[in-house]
Amino acid sequence: MPAADPSNRRRSARVMLQIPITVVAETRDRVQVQEHTHTLVVNAHGGLIKLKMDLLAGQPIILVNPQTGMEESGHVVRIDQPSPDYFAVAFEFELASPKFWPVVFPPKDWENRKT
Repeated sequence: MPAADPSNRRRSARVMLQIPITVVAETRDRVQVQEHTHTLVVNAHGGLIKLKMDLLAGQPIILVNPQTGMEESGHVVRIDQPSPDYFAVAFEFELASPKFWPVVFPPKDWENRKT
């Protein structure tokens, strides 16, 4: 069996998780805006969210978990528009933050465990 392509490997496991989240960003005019939305996919290093607000790749954002009150800084990595009604925005935390999400990520040694 061929080895997995290392360029396609994730730094942490992705989890399909839909939880409420608030995204805070600045417009080009330096006006702070926020949007209440939800996640689509999360991992210890970031995630994918559904947004109506138009952001730019590389743009700094702040994510607020309203369930816990935790805030984390991050930036936009990629933007897709699967619908005219919203953007799918991939983001990355400035520092890995697995405790930001209400999920326990499995330890790395589970990946290679044989049954």
